[in-house]
Amino acid sequence: MVQVQSKLIPIVVTCSEFAHPWTSSCLEAIAGCYLCALVESFRLYTTVYLLALLMKRKIPTKQDLKRTIGGILQSTAFLSGTGFGYSFFLCTLRRLLGNYNILTISAMPAFLASVFAILIERPSRRLLLCLYVSNVATETVWNMAVSRKMVHPVKHGSVTIFSICMAILLMYYKKGLHKNKDGTDDSMFSVLRFVVGPYEEKNYVARSTCSDTFYREHTNDPDSSGGGSWRTTTPNTTYHIVTRALRLYRKLIQKIKCLDRHIACPHPFSCIYYITQGAGTMFGVGLSIQLILNTVLNFKRLFTSPKAAVNTILFRKKNLSLALFLGGFSGIFRGICCLLRRSTGTDSPYHAIPAALLAGISFKKYPDTTVALYVMWKMAQITYNLGIDRGVLPQVPGFTMFLYCLSTAILFHAALLEPANLRLSYWKFLHTISAGRITCMNRVPLDKWGLETTKQLRAVLKGTNTDPIVKYYGGFGCS
Repeated sequence: MVQVQSKLIPIVVTCSEFAHPWTSSCLEAIAGCYLCALVESFRLYTTVYLLALLMKRKIPTKQDLKRTIGGILQSTAFLSGTGFGYSFFLCTLRRLLGNYNILTISAMPAFLASVFAILIERPSRRLLLCLYVSNVATETVWNMAVSRKMVHPVKHGSVTIFSICMAILLMYYKKGLHKNKDGTDDSMFSVLRFVVGPYEEKNYVARSTCSDTFYREHTNDPDSSGGGSWRTTTPNTTYHIVTRALRLYRKLIQKIKCLDRHIACPHPFSCIYYITQGAGTMFGVGLSIQLILNTVLNFKRLFTSPKAAVNTILFRKKNLSLALFLGGFSGIFRGICCLLRRSTGTDSPYHAIPAALLAGISFKKYPDTTVALYVMWKMAQITYNLGIDRGVLPQVPGFTMFLYCLSTAILFHAALLEPANLRLSYWKFLHTISAGRITCMNRVPLDKWGLETTKQLRAVLKGTNTDPIVKYYGGFGCS
């Protein structure tokens, strides 16, 4: 049985006994960690930046290529600098203090490494990095609290977080508070505009009335209905059946568009069409995304086992999860907003609160903790910026970088002491960037603090299929 000692009592071990048992040289360990992080970071960011370049769907200019190459090199320097700094401060603090304590075992070296590394990265990317690591760190802290019986898991907790935060964000959206100082939209509001539609924006009424009136007059005019273009002398063939079906579908859509629309509603055409069109469009988008992801993830199986791969890609119940969530959210939000406009006779930004809270129930079909926490942090960031703009909240210099460093320290602390509480995807990321070094650090001395660290490590290694083997580049490390 492992003897448990107070976490305030330091652990007296050397660097080679804990931090780098694969080599007795601190210098070799630091150089090896940096070189491996450099290679893996370059691979990662080359893929990321090239995909971003391809997604622009245009031939890149010389300036685009120059900017892409510069971004790859700068981001690579940032991430590899974190690996170098972590290894450097891990050994340096031990030499200065003569031992390891609960802070210097991982958290403090990670924090100090992040302070220097984040200064290398482009300022435009610092906020994105902060939001990501804060997202993962929040989940990690919650898992740590649950493992200590300090809190209990909340049923549908992610749905609750998502619904409340979306209600606040959509209220901002309807109030017209989604513009930055330079007149551009925050990326979150661009997503909201795509999901719930642009008509829920503030002061959209004037832009929709004319198109609605024109369409109703044009549709109800028998001379301009376009019905003659569908006439055909073709006999009753498959083509004739298809054209008749399309004509009936077109007439049905026209009838639905011309149904009742309340004067307070900012959208063109009828409320029924507005609701069904939004739900149907987003259902199709969600289904398409899921099928594309399944195809990419099972790309190799399409060649080795085509039949099994097709069944995995197409005939899966999970394929409908994202589609039902997106379609349900858009349809319910639009429907509740229209209902409230009819009930009150006016359009109010505060209609977004009950509409989003009810629409958020659809998140039960796709209860992703990562998505819920990302929305929460985006809401907090946007609210903080609005508070600064109105003079309600003080602007704290360097707060974004401090939050990034603190979150990174929490994640590295959990990776060393409590890996079972860390998100598995982040563990795999650390394993890749460190070339296996994160798994090979000797955690046996840490068991004295009573966290069952080695037991947690074995469970995580098994669950993620990661091997405790140090890879090496250029002779640094061992096979």
